[in-house]
Amino acid sequence: MPDLKKNVYAVLLAGGSGTRLWPVSRKLYPKQLVKFIGKDSLVQSTIKRLSTVISPERIKIVCGKEHFHETARHMAEIGLRPEGKIICEPCGRNTAPALLLAVLNILKSKQNSVLCVFPADHVIRDTESFYNKLKSAVRLAEKGYIVTFGIKPNYPETGYGYVEGNGEIFDGALSIKRFVEKPDKETAKKYVKAGNFFWNSGMFVFTGSVMIEEFRKYQPKLLKTMEDIISKDSFITIDNYKKLPDISIDYAIMENTDKGVVLPSDFGWSDIGSWKSLYDFLPKDKDNNVIDGDVIAKDTKNCFIMGRDRLIATNHLDKIVVVETPDSVFVSDLDNSRDVKSIVNQLKGKGRKEYKKHKTVYHQWGSLTVLEHEDDIKVERLVIYPGLNLQLKVDNLTLQHLIMIKGRAKLISEMQTGFLTKGESKIISDNGTIKIDNPGKEPISIISINISSTFLRNPEKIL
Repeated sequence: MPDLKKNVYAVLLAGGSGTRLWPVSRKLYPKQLVKFIGKDSLVQSTIKRLSTVISPERIKIVCGKEHFHETARHMAEIGLRPEGKIICEPCGRNTAPALLLAVLNILKSKQNSVLCVFPADHVIRDTESFYNKLKSAVRLAEKGYIVTFGIKPNYPETGYGYVEGNGEIFDGALSIKRFVEKPDKETAKKYVKAGNFFWNSGMFVFTGSVMIEEFRKYQPKLLKTMEDIISKDSFITIDNYKKLPDISIDYAIMENTDKGVVLPSDFGWSDIGSWKSLYDFLPKDKDNNVIDGDVIAKDTKNCFIMGRDRLIATNHLDKIVVVETPDSVFVSDLDNSRDVKSIVNQLKGKGRKEYKKHKTVYHQWGSLTVLEHEDDIKVERLVIYPGLNLQLKVDNLTLQHLIMIKGRAKLISEMQTGFLTKGESKIISDNGTIKIDNPGKEPISIISINISSTFLRNPEKIL
């Protein structure tokens, strides 16, 4: 497949939280960073798919600041240098501000480029058909159209919005009659039967100059505020970014513009928006199950079962979802599994940490996994990436016990410098900061046991 023209950029929107894929997808580790299918995360798969036709150097990713370092690591894992390719939002303000931020960023250096905008967490089965449609969309964009990919519905899905097409414009594209919200089952059946309704994929192709014209026409205040933010701040502050409206690109532009067209497409697309849609996309075994992890499935059919940490044993199940993580388990009938979003809202309302993060949390320097946490004792596993370091603050109210379980670390404090190798340990009880440095070429692992002085003064707690 030949490379598209040099003025074509890909923009991946990676700001979603994927609450319908809880407990695997969470606020601090959303679905685009999860490896659901094969050895690549969804964002890695999307980058690889686009790199076949668009130069990797012209791929940009818009993500939240809390996902910046992990997104960069995922890019580096597949050989793509992240420098200059990640556009960071200090907070989420929906797709219109995210897309506008990317357009203005690219237009700084490349005037009138063609931008191909894709969610970072979608999957496509028929890549050749996708590439052909993408080339058609670029041709349409160069003629001044704003192209959205409309997926031909093969069943009455109620979880997607729809686009109604009208007469043909050029190269197979149809004019857009209207966008419609997620329908009920009977309405969705009518849409499928009509033949001119398509799933709204959230994928767009346009030139930067045309999109800016439409923002100036239909969202002048948003455009002016964003331009002011970019011109004033080399680093975009959260206070300024919160001034932007929380609005989707559909509401902001697509439902107003007369330049929009829908390109009917059938390339095996899925937004992986729920456990049911992931089940539908993945290949099944002889019992029509999708099974991943350490699973024993007895008399189990038409099920999705995913284990991340423990053995799962099932018996006499049909059309059931079972998803296990180290701190949470989700069980549902398959068809209603998207209702997990309401459970996540309950967890959030109760202040439960499970809605937001896993036991393992990723940082710029590596990862931290909580193994045990009582009132006076916390046990954690620290993984530090090559060439990076972690700084721990210690005081005389706690006793910090470090046990090296993999690799070799350099410990640097105000008083001394030394090394810790596999099997060795060190107890730290002085005030100050200790830097744990990984000078090697592989990640290192350390068990950190933090014991408070309250525990040490009350040894009867041991009994």
